Amino acid sequence: MAFVDRTGQQVPNVVFHTRQGDAWKDVSTDDLFKGKKVAVFSLPGAFTPTCSSTHLPRYNELAKEFFARGFDSILCVSVNDTFVMNAWLADQEAENITVVPDGNCDFTRGMGMLVSKEQLGFGDRSWRYSMIVNDGKIEKMFIEPEKEGDPFEVSDADTMLKFVDPEWKDQPSVSIITKPGCQFCAKAKALLAEKGLAYEEIVLGRDASVTSVRAITGKTSAPQVFIGGQYIGGSEELEAYFAK
Repeated sequence: MAFVDRTGQQVPNVVFHTRQGDAWKDVSTDDLFKGKKVAVFSLPGAFTPTCSSTHLPRYNELAKEFFARGFDSILCVSVNDTFVMNAWLADQEAENITVVPDGNCDFTRGMGMLVSKEQLGFGDRSWRYSMIVNDGKIEKMFIEPEKEGDPFEVSDADTMLKFVDPEWKDQPSVSIITKPGCQFCAKAKALLAEKGLAYEEIVLGRDASVTSVRAITGKTSAPQVFIGGQYIGGSEELEAYFAK
């Protein structure tokens, strides 16, 4: 199947049936795109490996970079129903992303991105792609190459950001292991925020146990901070790191 680059065209005019709280709410493409600059990425399915481990988390991590460059929102489109998309968003804790449930394939079909995944038992799904949309008009598309499997080479957040701002340089990824009620953890998170560093938080008792802390760092205390592949340590070590 040959995918057509629809740069310069309007996005399909459809209505998405969403569940917000305890009520149904229809959301139109006008609601999502009219008068807005939007980053969109579409993927094969919620809770699937690449989508959950890389595609959505990275857009969420870099959301502030997009917003600083004039984007109003970041949308994730998938051929899933609204309950699945909402559950996935909650599981991912991706507060910067708006999920768009294209359960009837209307938007994906209109984009010409509908593919059969029957061999996996998925039925019809979306090919992986991303795009920049300004006031409903597609300014740029990043369509994954037509290869076997599920290629993930050009629809990522980094590629889009570098297109928007060639001077953009990626900040190191930051991870912090914390535990509830820990004042030193709160201090470390505040320091990271002060330095403008986004971080992923791993909460002991929910995301991991002290066994993981001991295995990774040789210690049992929290917080434990990692920046760009480098083990920093606790809040005092983090202060010393920034003081250099």
